[in-house]
Amino acid sequence: MMRKSFDGLALKELVEAGLTWLRTNQQTVNALNVFPVPDGDTGTNMLLTMTAAYNEISNLGHHNAGQMAAAVAQGALMGARGNSGVILSQLWRGFARALHGKEVIDAPALAAAFAEARDTAYKGVVRPVEGTILTVAKDVAAEAERAAQESDDPVEVLRRCVRAADESVQRTPEFLPVLKQAGVVDSGGKGLFFILEGMLRFLDGESLEAPLVSVQPLSAMMLENAMEEVEEGQDWEVVVDFRPGNGFDLQSFYRRLEEIGTSIQVGEGEGIYRMHIHTPLEKRYEPIDYIMGIGTITKVAMENLLAQMEDIEGRAETSIELANVEPGQIAVVAVSPGTGISRIFASLGVAAIVSGGQTMNPSTKDILEAFENLPTDKIIILPNNKNIVLAANQAREVTVKQVHVIPSRNVPQGLAAMLHLDPDGDLEKVAEKMTKALDHVVCGEITVATRSVEIDGVTVREGQVIGLLNGKLAVSSDTLEHACLELLEKANATAYELITLFYGADLKNLEANRIADLIREKYPNQEIELQEGGQPHYQFILSIE
Repeated sequence: MMRKSFDGLALKELVEAGLTWLRTNQQTVNALNVFPVPDGDTGTNMLLTMTAAYNEISNLGHHNAGQMAAAVAQGALMGARGNSGVILSQLWRGFARALHGKEVIDAPALAAAFAEARDTAYKGVVRPVEGTILTVAKDVAAEAERAAQESDDPVEVLRRCVRAADESVQRTPEFLPVLKQAGVVDSGGKGLFFILEGMLRFLDGESLEAPLVSVQPLSAMMLENAMEEVEEGQDWEVVVDFRPGNGFDLQSFYRRLEEIGTSIQVGEGEGIYRMHIHTPLEKRYEPIDYIMGIGTITKVAMENLLAQMEDIEGRAETSIELANVEPGQIAVVAVSPGTGISRIFASLGVAAIVSGGQTMNPSTKDILEAFENLPTDKIIILPNNKNIVLAANQAREVTVKQVHVIPSRNVPQGLAAMLHLDPDGDLEKVAEKMTKALDHVVCGEITVATRSVEIDGVTVREGQVIGLLNGKLAVSSDTLEHACLELLEKANATAYELITLFYGADLKNLEANRIADLIREKYPNQEIELQEGGQPHYQFILSIE
């Protein structure tokens, strides 16, 4: 039956449907990671952005479509995380702008909203890259315009847009060779497709709960991201390693787990499956009992999430002394992936720390709240990750304070910039000096490959130790020490004076010292420093300067 238009309440239902279908297929999006590193968080970032958008409208009863769309855009703006989340928020911003003052969304209005969404998102990126979510948004807008000229039914327009999004996602490797090398499509584009498809599935009366199930490698499981999605009443985290018996069916497994709890993740490696779930207190033993009936349990871990989060917050509050800022002085906000790195930033004069990094991107709101109550209107933000720069820029746009974003793409760049902080200096000049400092440091990162792939001439097997040099895959090795030494050789470390190693949360101090001593033997003319970083997943972050 043809539908002439959607009002505000209908748009609210569509947003909820898009959010639900994206949540159902979150891990599918996360798994579409180009580099074999544990940062496949596009699905998580888009989900948290959509969740913030829906939370903004969950209690609203606007029949006016324009008013409802504006509220969605505001929620997405403040909740935007990572590049994919920020671009998604820009899409909603443009969508809402086109609907300003409109009571309902008919076919022409829907086409105009998709077109403005595309234009706003492209304008929000300094150097737009084709083969990404932007390309998918562009193809959707073009198809919406054609469809609206041929049909007065906005559902038919949406149906054709979903088909166009699907086809556009499949074409993304044609634009980005790195996608073709990795054998994946663009993750952000896929996330947008799931949002639109969820809306259509709702209108067609189809299920939004049965996921397109995919199992991720154990090493790629983003369990710390799950901490950000703790729902009220889901206070216990249960992780079970098991060997499934004959006849194990992944779809049935997921369906049963969805009856028990939320934040479900399943990983697999060498015949062992790992199940992660959040449950209420009274259901915390149900996943264990269930898995005992379908396989052999090898390991169980159970945590009280509320106590765990309070402990983390308590340690952070008591162990880091931030700089006191006077009115008129410059205050620096730094994003930090670990407590050790946070302490170093604090010792260099940072006034506020935002927890986040490669696997846990903070939102626009998180960054904004870090400096809004500081007693000065002169703010400098150090994102320290390429996937946080856009959110930092968005925080700058929604405040009345004077804010400069130093586009630091990693922790070593952020620390190098801090050496040029003058709290009493001129904001423009200090920001300029800090920005120039970014070019004087080389960053290395050591982690474990989450899958087998060949990129840029480097062949990697799942489980190998890999090294990234200034964000580019550079080495792969069977041992941690060889990966570190090879990465330093690729970086031409003999041409530099200082090598600082920040060891991660998963590496013991004794092992970190052993590797630091090996590096000292190899580079006797360089100063080698070892610092506790505390970052997850990455055994070492190396600063070479």
